[in-house]
Amino acid sequence: MTCLNRKDLGLLALRTAVGGVLIAHGTQKLFGWFGGGGLEGTAQGMEAMGFHPARQSAIAAGLGEAGGGAMLVVGLATPAAGAIVAGTMAGAVSVHAPAGFFSTAGGFEYPALIGAAGLSLGLSGAGRYSLDHALGHRVDRPWIGLLAFTASAVSAYSVVARRRHVVRLREERAAVDAGQEGTGLS
Repeated sequence: MTCLNRKDLGLLALRTAVGGVLIAHGTQKLFGWFGGGGLEGTAQGMEAMGFHPARQSAIAAGLGEAGGGAMLVVGLATPAAGAIVAGTMAGAVSVHAPAGFFSTAGGFEYPALIGAAGLSLGLSGAGRYSLDHALGHRVDRPWIGLLAFTASAVSAYSVVARRRHVVRLREERAAVDAGQEGTGLS
C-alpha cells in the first residue's frame, strides 16, 4: 500500500482550486454560465476594454481560462497549461493595472495571483496525482515548458501592446473631440 504524498496532495489541491476558478470564469465568457455574458457580452466588454478584434479576444480569453483551467485540474501538459493561464492573466492584469494593486479598488491583485499560480504550477509540474504522471510525463517535458512559456510571453506582449495602442488612440481622439467642443465650432 502506497502512502499519500503531502506535496502531491498539495499540488492536486492547488490545481483543482485554481483550475476550477478558471473554468468557471472561462465558461462565463464562452457560454454565459454562472451569470456571465457569453461570447456576445464578453466581446462587447473586450471591445470596451480595447481588445481587438473583440470576438476573437473573447474566445481566446474564454478558452485560455476554461481550457487552461481544465488542463490544470486534470494535470495534463501542465507546463503548457501554466503558460496558457499566465499569458491569459497577463491580459487581465493590463486591464486592471491602472487601478493599482488591490482588487478592492479594481486593481490587478486577483489576476496577478491566478497568473502566478498558473506559472508556478507550470514550472513545478502537476505531481503524482495527475494525467501527466499517468502518461509517463510524455506531455510534461522541459522543452514543452520552454516552448509554451515563450509562446505565451510573446502572445501576451503582443495582445497587451495592441490593447495599449487602441486605448491610447481612443484617449487622443477623446482629447481632440473635447477640444473641438470647447471652441463653439460645429
